[in-house]
Amino acid sequence: MKNPSRSAVALLIGSLLSAAAPAGTTVDLTAEASRPAANDMVRATVFAEANGNNPADLARRVNQDIAEGLKVIKSKPGISVKSGRQSTFPVYGQGQKIEGWRMHSELVLESRDAAAVSELLGQLQQMRLAVSSVSQLPTPETRRKVEDEATREAIGAFRQRAAVVAEVFGKPYTIRHLNIQQSGQMPPMPMLRASRAAMAADAAPPPLEAGESLLTTNVSGQIELAD
Repeated sequence: MKNPSRSAVALLIGSLLSAAAPAGTTVDLTAEASRPAANDMVRATVFAEANGNNPADLARRVNQDIAEGLKVIKSKPGISVKSGRQSTFPVYGQGQKIEGWRMHSELVLESRDAAAVSELLGQLQQMRLAVSSVSQLPTPETRRKVEDEATREAIGAFRQRAAVVAEVFGKPYTIRHLNIQQSGQMPPMPMLRASRAAMAADAAPPPLEAGESLLTTNVSGQIELAD
């Protein structure tokens, strides 16, 4: 009769030897693919700002400017709006003494209608609001579609490189792991902040040219060549 403990030990040793068996040759590979995506959405940030000695008075003035801007924005179909960054901070003078306060409040606009946003920004600049940035980028739907296309192309390029390596070595291969990452977007286009008087005097709608963003999919991974 076999000793159960000896059988268990033998089974364990066999498993360890099998796990420690040398694997085939491994090769690290990378591939990428880029596709242009139409910038079919506009995102703009407008803000109200006030300086003074009384924080409560500043809040009243800034909130009033923001409320008036919201009323105009919400009257425009096809343009969404949400609150952006809000801050109140001290203004220091000589000797690091607080000389006053500055309050800043933002609204973020998004729309697929670039012409409507351009016209609206001109109106808002006549209402004590300033434009801090405008960016044009793909909508989420457009971005997903183009990223899927780039991903298919990048994975195909990875498989093609793996096949070339396997052919050179004359061995079949298996993919051990893959890492897929997406990147790429047109950076925001900052707009210079003008004085209130200058904005009131000349608030012509800024020209907007959509253009394209280049979206890139990077594929990195490791293949194993059979012995």
